[in-house]
Amino acid sequence: MMKRHIPNLLTCINLLIGCVGIYYVIREQEPTAFYFVIAAGLFDFFDGFAARLLKVQSNIGKQLDSLSDLVSFGMLPAFFMLQWLQQTSDFYWIALVIVVFSALRLAKFNIDDSQSDSFIGLPTPANAIMLTSLVFVPFELYEYTLISITLFSALLLVSPVRLLALKFSSWGWKENKDRWILLLGIVVGLVVFQWTFVPFLIPFYIVVSVISYLVKYKS
Repeated sequence: MMKRHIPNLLTCINLLIGCVGIYYVIREQEPTAFYFVIAAGLFDFFDGFAARLLKVQSNIGKQLDSLSDLVSFGMLPAFFMLQWLQQTSDFYWIALVIVVFSALRLAKFNIDDSQSDSFIGLPTPANAIMLTSLVFVPFELYEYTLISITLFSALLLVSPVRLLALKFSSWGWKENKDRWILLLGIVVGLVVFQWTFVPFLIPFYIVVSVISYLVKYKS
């Protein structure tokens, strides 16, 4: 049946978008990379959504998804940071640690069944958004700041920090309070600060997730 191929087709589009995004980064059009990450993220969401909706989940789809994510959310942000660091630092090759740690993150996710309603470590799409959105930071970022961000983001990928997953089993406030607070905060931030809020979107997500976990842990 044709419907079983729909999720994999969406995953392949994600992969192609990531490749095109890398092409534009290599051509020193780094700001464009952010939009390709967002586009790849949308297809990454819809391939899983389609697989669940059509009930055609498969092992090959799971592996293809990880391989595509490694390109779109591992290699693309790594080349983005490499290009940026190349302009300010002799240590620009350090950006490639993003690829290595993204691969580790995806491999760990594939063998861990405990990440169905939350994540352990920063998901690769979120990391890619955080890094490529740095083009919207309203102040200059210097060499050691960029290196620190690169290393910190790589460590976040494999950290034991548990983060919220925006997966709603129902739409009620009580059982999804943390998720609704997160979404409301993002909307307010984007409305008030517009594009300047985008680089702080993922840090905001991390802070809300950590607070949520600490509150639940203490209770």
